[in-house]
Amino acid sequence: MQVKPDPSVNVLGGALQACSRDPVTGFFRNGACDTCAQDHGSHTVCAVMTAEFLAYSKYLGNDLSTARPEYAFPGLKPGDHWCLCAARFMQACHENVASRIRLAATHRRALDIVPLELLKTHAIDMT
Repeated sequence: MQVKPDPSVNVLGGALQACSRDPVTGFFRNGACDTCAQDHGSHTVCAVMTAEFLAYSKYLGNDLSTARPEYAFPGLKPGDHWCLCAARFMQACHENVASRIRLAATHRRALDIVPLELLKTHAIDMT
């Protein structure tokens, strides 16, 4: 079965911008926070990693900072951009450890989980 991505639209209603190609991110590993029905984690929030968030994620059992060569995953460091699960972003917000995000690179499906106003409070690209 061919997996078809949802339309590439960001939370502001514009074209979804790339999040990161170094390291390459996204459910489809295309550098964007594109999503589809099969993306059960909703990897839709383009977050800028911080040491605090990476430690928090590792504490919760999702170690994003350790390289996993068997999955071609280099490990993330502060400053890297990554398509984060919307629910994890929301959880991090409640714990006051949420990363900054890029609205233009955050998929509109993130709004199924995270209110736009909350996303805006963490945005680095408010215009």
